[in-house]
Amino acid sequence: MSETVLVTGGAGFIGSNFVHRWHRNHPEDMILVLDKLTYAANPAHIAGLDGVELVRGDIQNRELVLHLLDKRQVRKLVHFAAESHVDNSITGPGAFIQTNMVGTFSLLDAAREAWAGDGNTRFLHVSTDEVYGSLGGTGKFHEDMAYAPNSPYSASKAGSDHLVRAYHHTYGLPTLTTNCSNNYGPRQHPEKLIPLAISRMAQNQPIPVYGNGQNVRDWLFVEDHCAAIETVIAKGSPGETYCIGGNNEWRNLDLLHLLCDLVDRHLERPEGTSRKLLTFVKDRAGHDQRYAIDAGKISRDLEWQPQTDFTIGLNLTIRWYLNNVTQL
Repeated sequence: MSETVLVTGGAGFIGSNFVHRWHRNHPEDMILVLDKLTYAANPAHIAGLDGVELVRGDIQNRELVLHLLDKRQVRKLVHFAAESHVDNSITGPGAFIQTNMVGTFSLLDAAREAWAGDGNTRFLHVSTDEVYGSLGGTGKFHEDMAYAPNSPYSASKAGSDHLVRAYHHTYGLPTLTTNCSNNYGPRQHPEKLIPLAISRMAQNQPIPVYGNGQNVRDWLFVEDHCAAIETVIAKGSPGETYCIGGNNEWRNLDLLHLLCDLVDRHLERPEGTSRKLLTFVKDRAGHDQRYAIDAGKISRDLEWQPQTDFTIGLNLTIRWYLNNVTQL
């Protein structure tokens, strides 16, 4: 039976990849994409997909959200819309509070009204592992850890996570929360590390490396992340949180060395050409040292595992950006 799914932020990076996946796997469904179309979104990412309708609007517009949920009989809401660039949150935190916290509140409250008493609905909130703060040399983030955000971005996402939890426990809203590690893949805005590095390599421009490049991140291919979200929607228990990771830790400098070598091969130029572009710069304020996710819960309870080998995922990503030069 077909249904209508509302995807907020569906013209952005992870959101657009999710829209493509859902469209492939559920071709009978209607997908409403609610997106403000800020600088990090691109309507071309979802153009030409039958059964996908783009609604330009702000998630803080409660009446618009309520209209979509009610009039279009939406019973599944997948919430990607967020300000997500840490550097921007340091220089301009206000937008992060408004979109990530006030916007999430607006969605929750509209869903509470539209879905009153309907237990067949689902509100899935996509969040980040950054809400847990920073790890030392050992250990991994998991669902029972206390929150300890260190940037305005992560604090705004932590606040939105708490709102989602509160709306489940207070009002019985069937919410689900996912906290994921660093995503990479096609359609990401080139402000982020991997597409920025590919862009700079392709144009023979300096590639900034924060501090000493020893910060560690757990990398997750965006298609694997979208598969996990699809799994949580189908099989997750309302009120639960699921950590999603790639089990794939890399120091930033090691990652950039690998990326440099792969890009040089794609561009058929001497190995080592791109490594010469690496330029160490002043470290980011409050730069978390290490992130890593324990994805044991989603593996045990929902039988999800990441599928994409890192080198294969990076090659797919490089090829996409080099073939879509307008994204560089």
